[in-house]
Amino acid sequence: MAGLDKMKSQILSEAKAAADEKTAKANAEAQEILGQAKAEAEKRKSSISRKSEADVANYKERVASSIDLQHRTKILGAKQEMIASVLDKAYETVTGLGDKEYFEMLLKLLNKYALPQDGEICFSAADLKRMPTGFEQDAQQSAKANGGTLKVSREAKNIENGFVLVYGGIEENCTLRAMFDAKRDELSDKVHRMLFS
Repeated sequence: MAGLDKMKSQILSEAKAAADEKTAKANAEAQEILGQAKAEAEKRKSSISRKSEADVANYKERVASSIDLQHRTKILGAKQEMIASVLDKAYETVTGLGDKEYFEMLLKLLNKYALPQDGEICFSAADLKRMPTGFEQDAQQSAKANGGTLKVSREAKNIENGFVLVYGGIEENCTLRAMFDAKRDELSDKVHRMLFS
C-alpha cells in the first residue's frame, strides 16, 4: 500500500505541477491580453480625446462665424435702412421744391431726355396749374436744342410729378419717382460712399 500511496502522491504532484504551469501560462497570457487591451484603450482614449477637442474647436469656430455673420448682416441692414432714409428724404426735398426751383429742375431733366423728334410733354394736373409763365417756351427751346419739337399737352396725365414725354405713341416716363427708381443703385452707392467712407 505504501507503493500505491507513493504512486498516487507522485501523480498528484505531477498533476499539480502541470496545473501550476498551465495556470502560470494562462496568467501570463491574461496579463499580455490585459496589457494589450490597456494599450488599445489608451490609444482609443487619446484618439477620442483629440476628436472631442477638434469637435469642440470646430463648434466654437462655427459659433463665432455665425455670430460674425449675424453681426455683419445687422450692420448691412442698418446701413441699407440709413441709405433708404437718405434717399427718401432727398425725394421729399426734391418734390417739395418751390415752383421756380421745381420747374428749373424739370427743364434740366428735359434737356437730358428730349429726343430729336416731334413730341408731346405731359404733366400732372397740379403741375399744369402751377406751371410758371414762360416754361412752355423754355421747354420748346430745350427740345429745339436737341433737334426736336415739343408741344405741352393740356390734358393732365395721372402722375404725381415730373413729366412724361410722348414720341409717336411711345412714352418716356420722366416722373421724379421713375428717375429715383432708375438711379436708385447709383444713388445708393453715392450715399454709401458719403456716409461710410
